Amino acid sequence: MTTYFHDIESISARLGNDDRATLQVLADRYMGANPPIPFAFRTFYRSGILQNEHGLFDLNLGNRFPEARPGQYAYAYGLVWSDGERNLDVLLQCLGPIHLYLNDELAYRSNVIDEIKPDASVKLNFNFVKGWNRLFIKAKHTAAGFGCLFGSDEAKVRILNVLAPFAERQGQAGWVYSLPVDGDLFENAQLPDALASEQQDAISWLPQTEWSASELALPIGERLFGVQPGKQLYGWTKLNQTSYRSELCVFEGSSAGPLTLWVNGLQVLEVTGEGDIFRAEVMLQPGKHDLVIRSRSGNQAWGWTMSASIAGETMPLAAPLRVHGSDKSWLYLGPLDNKVELRYTDLVRTDQLYATSLDADDMAYWRLDQPEAWIRPYYENAMLSNKWTVGNVTNYARWDYPLGVTIYGLLQAGRLLERPDLIRYARDHVQSCTRMFNYSLWDREQYGFPAINQQLVMMKMLDNCGSFGSAMLEAYQEEQDPGFLLIAERIADFILHRLERKEDGAFYRICQGEYAENTMWADDLYMSTPFLCRYAGITGSHAALDEAAKQFLLFRKYLFMPEQRIMSHVYDFKYQMATGIPWGRGNGWTLFSLTEVLEVLPSDHPDRPALLDFFNELCSGYVELQAESGLWHQVLNDPDAYEEASCTAMFTYSFARGVRFGWLKQPGRYLASALLAWHGLTRKAIDGQGNVHGVCSGSRYAFTPDYYKKDLLTVTNDNHGVGIMMLAGAEVMKLKNWLGQQEQAVPRSVSADRTGH
Repeated sequence: MTTYFHDIESISARLGNDDRATLQVLADRYMGANPPIPFAFRTFYRSGILQNEHGLFDLNLGNRFPEARPGQYAYAYGLVWSDGERNLDVLLQCLGPIHLYLNDELAYRSNVIDEIKPDASVKLNFNFVKGWNRLFIKAKHTAAGFGCLFGSDEAKVRILNVLAPFAERQGQAGWVYSLPVDGDLFENAQLPDALASEQQDAISWLPQTEWSASELALPIGERLFGVQPGKQLYGWTKLNQTSYRSELCVFEGSSAGPLTLWVNGLQVLEVTGEGDIFRAEVMLQPGKHDLVIRSRSGNQAWGWTMSASIAGETMPLAAPLRVHGSDKSWLYLGPLDNKVELRYTDLVRTDQLYATSLDADDMAYWRLDQPEAWIRPYYENAMLSNKWTVGNVTNYARWDYPLGVTIYGLLQAGRLLERPDLIRYARDHVQSCTRMFNYSLWDREQYGFPAINQQLVMMKMLDNCGSFGSAMLEAYQEEQDPGFLLIAERIADFILHRLERKEDGAFYRICQGEYAENTMWADDLYMSTPFLCRYAGITGSHAALDEAAKQFLLFRKYLFMPEQRIMSHVYDFKYQMATGIPWGRGNGWTLFSLTEVLEVLPSDHPDRPALLDFFNELCSGYVELQAESGLWHQVLNDPDAYEEASCTAMFTYSFARGVRFGWLKQPGRYLASALLAWHGLTRKAIDGQGNVHGVCSGSRYAFTPDYYKKDLLTVTNDNHGVGIMMLAGAEVMKLKNWLGQQEQAVPRSVSADRTGH
């Protein structure tokens, strides 16, 4: 019996020493558990509650209601879906008296310091239950202020997507909030039912979702944008022809201004006047068809009405993609100058922005026929999935540093197994992020905080860019997408020119005001140097490669523990000392990354001899600390610490490469260690379904080993371990293939080499 499962449940018990099959099970389990579910598009009102640059929802009701009177109350309401019990740290900044409820229970009541002291912040720990979680905020207006700021701690990593309550707003994104009222309506009354109608209480909830009768009487162009001569508007919808054969479809309606109609990219109608009745007939095959209309503004009104029919029966139109929280059939884009020419293929997509004129930087995106309503893509992780829409959750489409290692593992496994589907899946995951990059920058400008690509857009530290950026450049080998290089240039500029450094040039973390203020982490060698190596290989940048080599020598100066030949996890400049705790994965990141540099560093590079010596020093320290099981401990030099899988996989990977590339002075010793480690992982960490156990959760740091041993528990299928497990398996396969070739060439020398002599 292992710590995690019975011996008979291990992948080794099922497959023996079949490394290829083990690697396939690992990759297939991950891909099956994380299907390529794209971003969820939701209705979002720009007039609603936005987030600030820190990701806190700006519920400053004093700004929204400057005429509110002291003593009045207002309310905010939001829903969070959790697919299981989840724990999240949230921040609350009170601008006046606040009552915060979670699932109808009072979770926090502000005190006088919260209400009066500027920038006072409270951190609360919330336990979200499986299902809908209701967040209700009661705010009272005083001279100190009205409302609050609320959101998750480290919002770009711990994403908190809030959905609107009430049946009428089902699926829409964002909070609802009320007009101010005299007296507290819920002092002795039950809070509103979040899944019922919003008409249940005598409260006017905002943002407004429907047009007034006078607004509905206006043509669509005028309703959305007013009268703007010289402008154009596009509409996009889909028609589903459900007949079993081709049928003649009739399009007819009226135009308030010049109009053009395309069906599947073919222009079928041109109306040049204003107020014209139009009709067009098109033969349509069974299936879905894109309809695009362009309306140009006249001197007074612009827009259109249109219906489609087959054999006298009206054909329903539907939005070209699922927009949660909206039953509208058209998406609208505008207003654009008439001089802007758009290709049809650029219109029928939602992964790009559109210039509003030829000489301005203003951009436009698709919106809905509702007041201030746009479609907005969201990455919805496990905590915030919505049972109304997405069902099972997925890591797919997220830009995140642990997923960078996962993508790298999938690419290497796909190449070794000759599995184009694995390579395509990994590449598509990357492209789902990169193709929406420009949009995500715009999303941040419009709404204060991006709904997707949060870490890439809010790039402030190496965790945000280096690991996934490295995987992106690894995927560039499969498809040379120019969008990859544009983002790589942005990351390279950040690392080489804008990242904080010590006086000697070493990377470190300023993190002013945070727990990690003024520290250096061994982790950051992986978050920077593999990216720099790949960037150098693609662009020919000598500066990037030199930087990667130099950082290892600088980090060695601060973190290397020479007596044991291992690395401290962190150096804390506040105390001018290293923590002295050799966290397993921190050391794994170091050795893993060093192999990435040595693989590409030229033989005549001036730093190569020192880096080879450093590699051998580290390996000699690590090999002595390997447990009998083949695994390494969470705290490397503490045999009472649990045996941890991700660092073991990293050492396996690195030792295997060191032997194969000839970097190690005693290759036989490390060959035996790597094979023992892989055997241990297949017996103790990988079960028969390809689930990965024994991986430490994401870490902070401490000066005591107890934090790493007792507070950092293991997580099954954690992304810190799945990718590196695939990489370790791939390297062991390569090592064994290499050994076979060596034995065929010089069997006696290889046999001696295996003994370490």
